[in-house]
Amino acid sequence: MNLWWAWCSGLIFGAGLLVSGMANPAKVLGFLDLAGPWDPSLALVMLGAIGVAAPAFALARRRGQSLLGLPMQLPEPKAIDRRLVGGSLLFGLGWGLVGFCPGPSIVALGMGQVKAVVFVLAMLAGMALFEWLERRRPRRPPA
Repeated sequence: MNLWWAWCSGLIFGAGLLVSGMANPAKVLGFLDLAGPWDPSLALVMLGAIGVAAPAFALARRRGQSLLGLPMQLPEPKAIDRRLVGGSLLFGLGWGLVGFCPGPSIVALGMGQVKAVVFVLAMLAGMALFEWLERRRPRRPPA
Protein backbone atom coordinates (compact mmCIF):
# COMPACT_ATOMS: atom_id res chain seq x y z
CA MET A 1 0.00 0.00 0.00
CA ASN A 2 2.88 2.40 0.80
CA LEU A 3 4.28 1.81 -2.69
CA TRP A 4 0.92 2.89 -4.13
CA TRP A 5 1.01 6.19 -2.20
CA ALA A 6 4.63 6.77 -3.19
CA TRP A 7 3.69 6.23 -6.84
CA CYS A 8 0.73 8.62 -6.58
CA SER A 9 2.87 11.27 -4.88
CA GLY A 10 5.54 10.97 -7.55
CA LEU A 11 2.94 11.20 -10.30
CA ILE A 12 1.42 14.36 -8.81
CA PHE A 13 4.87 15.88 -8.25
CA GLY A 14 5.94 15.11 -11.83
CA ALA A 15 2.70 16.50 -13.24
CA GLY A 16 3.21 19.66 -11.20
CA LEU A 17 6.72 20.05 -12.60
CA LEU A 18 5.39 19.66 -16.13
CA VAL A 19 2.46 22.05 -15.69
CA SER A 20 4.61 24.68 -13.96
CA GLY A 21 7.32 24.53 -16.63
CA MET A 22 10.08 23.52 -14.22
CA ALA A 23 10.96 20.52 -16.42
CA ASN A 24 11.71 22.95 -19.27
CA PRO A 25 15.32 24.16 -18.93
CA ALA A 26 14.66 27.19 -21.17
CA LYS A 27 11.93 28.41 -18.80
CA VAL A 28 14.14 27.85 -15.76
CA LEU A 29 17.06 29.69 -17.37
CA GLY A 30 14.66 32.51 -18.27
CA PHE A 31 13.79 32.77 -14.59
CA LEU A 32 17.45 32.75 -13.53
CA ASP A 33 18.51 35.33 -16.16
CA LEU A 34 17.91 38.57 -14.27
CA ALA A 35 19.90 40.63 -16.81
CA GLY A 36 18.02 39.31 -19.85
CA PRO A 37 14.33 38.77 -20.61
CA TRP A 38 13.44 37.71 -17.06
CA ASP A 39 10.50 35.30 -16.64
CA PRO A 40 9.11 35.70 -13.07
CA SER A 41 6.52 32.91 -13.39
CA LEU A 42 8.62 30.32 -11.57
CA ALA A 43 8.78 32.62 -8.54
CA LEU A 44 5.02 32.18 -8.27
CA VAL A 45 5.46 28.40 -8.55
CA MET A 46 7.99 28.49 -5.71
CA LEU A 47 5.76 30.69 -3.54
CA GLY A 48 2.87 28.29 -4.15
CA ALA A 49 5.04 25.33 -3.17
CA ILE A 50 6.14 27.08 0.02
CA GLY A 51 2.52 27.92 0.79
CA VAL A 52 1.54 24.26 0.55
CA ALA A 53 4.64 22.83 2.24
CA ALA A 54 4.86 25.18 5.24
CA PRO A 55 1.57 24.13 6.89
CA ALA A 56 2.28 20.47 6.04
CA PHE A 57 5.69 20.61 7.75
CA ALA A 58 4.20 22.44 10.74
CA LEU A 59 1.64 19.64 11.11
CA ALA A 60 4.27 16.94 10.57
CA ARG A 61 6.47 18.34 13.35
CA ARG A 62 3.64 17.77 15.84
CA ARG A 63 3.12 14.14 14.83
CA GLY A 64 5.09 11.05 15.81
CA GLN A 65 4.10 9.07 12.75
CA SER A 66 2.91 9.66 9.20
CA LEU A 67 -0.66 9.18 8.03
CA LEU A 68 0.41 5.74 6.76
CA GLY A 69 1.65 4.76 10.23
CA LEU A 70 5.36 5.07 9.49
CA PRO A 71 7.74 6.92 11.83
CA MET A 72 8.06 10.63 11.02
CA GLN A 73 11.57 11.36 9.73
CA LEU A 74 12.14 15.11 9.48
CA PRO A 75 15.61 16.61 9.16
CA GLU A 76 17.06 18.24 12.24
CA PRO A 77 18.21 21.85 11.83
CA LYS A 78 21.99 22.14 11.75
CA ALA A 79 24.44 25.00 11.66
CA ILE A 80 25.37 26.57 8.35
CA ASP A 81 28.86 25.28 7.62
CA ARG A 82 31.35 25.08 4.74
CA ARG A 83 29.89 21.85 3.40
CA LEU A 84 26.35 23.25 3.27
CA VAL A 85 27.48 26.46 1.55
CA GLY A 86 29.71 24.52 -0.88
CA GLY A 87 26.93 22.10 -1.76
CA SER A 88 24.48 24.95 -2.24
CA LEU A 89 26.91 26.72 -4.55
CA LEU A 90 27.42 23.56 -6.61
CA PHE A 91 23.66 23.02 -6.83
CA GLY A 92 23.07 26.63 -7.91
CA LEU A 93 25.90 26.52 -10.42
CA GLY A 94 24.52 23.36 -12.03
CA TRP A 95 20.98 24.74 -12.04
CA GLY A 96 22.12 28.00 -13.61
CA LEU A 97 24.32 26.38 -16.25
CA VAL A 98 21.92 23.66 -17.38
CA GLY A 99 18.45 24.67 -16.19
CA PHE A 100 17.82 21.37 -14.39
CA CYS A 101 17.72 20.33 -10.78
CA PRO A 102 17.25 16.67 -9.72
CA GLY A 103 13.42 16.36 -9.73
CA PRO A 104 12.75 18.09 -13.05
CA SER A 105 15.68 16.28 -14.66
CA ILE A 106 14.00 12.92 -13.94
CA VAL A 107 10.75 14.22 -15.46
CA ALA A 108 12.65 15.47 -18.54
CA LEU A 109 14.45 12.11 -18.73
CA GLY A 110 11.05 10.45 -18.95
CA MET A 111 10.20 12.84 -21.78
CA GLY A 112 13.29 11.63 -23.68
CA GLN A 113 15.28 14.88 -23.57
CA VAL A 114 18.92 14.16 -24.47
CA LYS A 115 20.08 17.06 -22.30
CA ALA A 116 18.37 15.37 -19.34
CA VAL A 117 20.18 12.07 -20.01
CA VAL A 118 23.55 13.86 -19.85
CA PHE A 119 22.52 15.78 -16.73
CA VAL A 120 21.23 12.69 -14.89
CA LEU A 121 24.39 10.72 -15.74
CA ALA A 122 26.54 13.61 -14.48
CA MET A 123 24.37 13.89 -11.36
CA LEU A 124 24.75 10.16 -10.63
CA ALA A 125 28.52 10.40 -11.19
CA GLY A 126 28.66 13.33 -8.76
CA MET A 127 26.67 11.37 -6.18
CA ALA A 128 29.02 8.39 -6.55
CA LEU A 129 32.06 10.66 -6.21
CA PHE A 130 30.58 12.21 -3.06
CA GLU A 131 29.95 8.77 -1.52
CA TRP A 132 33.48 7.66 -2.38
CA LEU A 133 34.97 10.82 -0.82
CA GLU A 134 32.76 10.45 2.27
CA ARG A 135 34.04 6.92 2.87
CA ARG A 136 37.63 8.16 2.65
CA ARG A 137 37.03 11.17 4.93
CA PRO A 138 38.49 10.81 8.43
CA ARG A 139 35.78 10.71 11.10
CA ARG A 140 35.94 13.08 14.05
CA PRO A 141 34.44 12.03 17.35
CA PRO A 142 31.24 13.92 18.24
CA ALA A 143 31.88 17.00 20.37
